[in-house]
Amino acid sequence: MKIFALAACLILPLSVLAQKTYVQCGRLINGVSKNAQTEMTIVVEGNKILEINKGYQSGSANDKVIDMKNMTVMPGFIDSHVHLSGETSKNRYTEHFTLNEEDFAFRSVNYAERTLMAGFTTVRDLGGETALALRNAINQGYLRGPRILAAGKSIATTGGHADPSNGVNRELMGDPGAREGVVNSPEEARKAVRQRYKEGSDVIKITATGGVLSNAKDGAGAHFTEDEIRAVITTAKDYGFKVAAHAHGAEGMKRAIRAGITSIEHGTFMDDEAIRLMKENGTYYVPTITAGKSTADSALIPGYYPPFVKAKALETGPKIQGAFAKAYKAGVKIAFGTDAGVFAHGKNYKEFEYMVEAGMPAMEAIQSATVSAADLLGLSDQVGSIEKGKLADIIAVAGNPLQDIKVLAKIAFVMKEGKIYKSNSPGNNPL
Repeated sequence: MKIFALAACLILPLSVLAQKTYVQCGRLINGVSKNAQTEMTIVVEGNKILEINKGYQSGSANDKVIDMKNMTVMPGFIDSHVHLSGETSKNRYTEHFTLNEEDFAFRSVNYAERTLMAGFTTVRDLGGETALALRNAINQGYLRGPRILAAGKSIATTGGHADPSNGVNRELMGDPGAREGVVNSPEEARKAVRQRYKEGSDVIKITATGGVLSNAKDGAGAHFTEDEIRAVITTAKDYGFKVAAHAHGAEGMKRAIRAGITSIEHGTFMDDEAIRLMKENGTYYVPTITAGKSTADSALIPGYYPPFVKAKALETGPKIQGAFAKAYKAGVKIAFGTDAGVFAHGKNYKEFEYMVEAGMPAMEAIQSATVSAADLLGLSDQVGSIEKGKLADIIAVAGNPLQDIKVLAKIAFVMKEGKIYKSNSPGNNPL
């Protein structure tokens, strides 16, 4: 009898551990299919998707049921280009002299949670003071936020877009080197990649051309030689890194593509040759239309940007949506990315609206932020679609984004790795 009593005691904890969650979906966009499915059930066990079945299922009395029969359910979104360490403001150019790293870190906690609540369960952070520590804190369960792949310090040339000493007086300017992400030869490029590895980066970012928000005159010229870019990429491959290239100007893009870059970010002034090279090499394009529109709007506010930046924002910002439309029509591979931080975190959904406005069908826009972005980030075996064995990153909205993409502004449900972070009542919204 004692043996049976002991066995009975063991049964309860095991049954609790085996509890499943049944997500009943009125409409399911799984990230892979070109069509939505209706009346489906996703079965979640632990942090993974156990199965996806037709019809509404509820399991045993011990299991949990989430009724989203009046909702559209999708994979958690992926933003391939964010900066969680900061956010645009009129004081941005003085804060690096008045704030400490801890100040940026505490702010980033709020930015990360906003991003997750907006339905983005994975992001690629392409440069920022606190991204590596923020990633670790989220992974360890101290904070609520998306899964982060972090670049750490971006790599630039002297005076380039990611040179941290741009715009300061000569006494403060100094001569930053590979440790600070500033390189001027293939040898220094290799050292900078190895430094990022040492610091714990997940991905490498270079600034292949000038940029908009750096306090420097040039916004589009090529800043690396092709040999320097090739040294970055070759070394990055040795260490298991993919490489993203911030690039507005066509020549800088073409040098990066020929050298084997994984993705082009922004792509404002791409030409036909750059498009041809991207298609030939399978290079991803991450548009960041929202950042372009936001910077152009901010440039109209007196005193918001320094003079150099204002001029570049007014010239560059309005052109990115057109570059996206051109690349999409030509058949370039596109992954969703916003440059959030250049505008307010949590408004990443605006990119969907601008992509659809420029001619991309709603389903393809959603897939750019799910299966395509997962492929770019090298996470296709984990996220980006609702399939058996994938991590249970699941979001939902009232309404139908295939008919009205703007409903993605109001995410009602967020699950990341089987844990629910947001769950609003679906109400009586019809399918």
